[in-house]
Amino acid sequence: MDTSQIIVIVVGIALIAFILWFFFGKQEGKKATASSGMQEVEITVEGGYEPGTIQLTAGVPVRLIFHRIETASCSEEVVLPDFGIRQKLPAHKKTAVEFTPDKPGRYSFTCGMGMLRGTLVVA
Repeated sequence: MDTSQIIVIVVGIALIAFILWFFFGKQEGKKATASSGMQEVEITVEGGYEPGTIQLTAGVPVRLIFHRIETASCSEEVVLPDFGIRQKLPAHKKTAVEFTPDKPGRYSFTCGMGMLRGTLVVA
C-alpha cells in the first residue's frame, strides 16, 4: 500500500465515525419549560424540526408550539402517532399541540410524509 491509499482509508474511517456520531450519538435535546402545571416548548419548522429532540416529564401536560416558517408541502402537517395526533401546520404561523405523555419512553413525531423527524424523550 502506498501513502495515498493509507490516507484515503484513514479519511474514510474518520468520515464513517463522524456520520455515526452525528446520527446516532447521544442527543440531549431541549428540556421543556414548565409553568402553571404545563410543559411547553417551541419548535421551529423549516426543513426539519429545531429542536429535534425534546425532553419531557411523564404525567405532566405538554404544549408543543410548532412555528412553521416555510411553505414546503412536506411540513404542512405534524403527526405524533403514539398519541393519536395529526395536526395541520399553517405556513408562517404558530400552532399549539397539547397532550399528556403518560409513560416514559422515546416517541417520534414526523411530518405527514414521514420525511421530517423529531423525538420526544419522556422520563
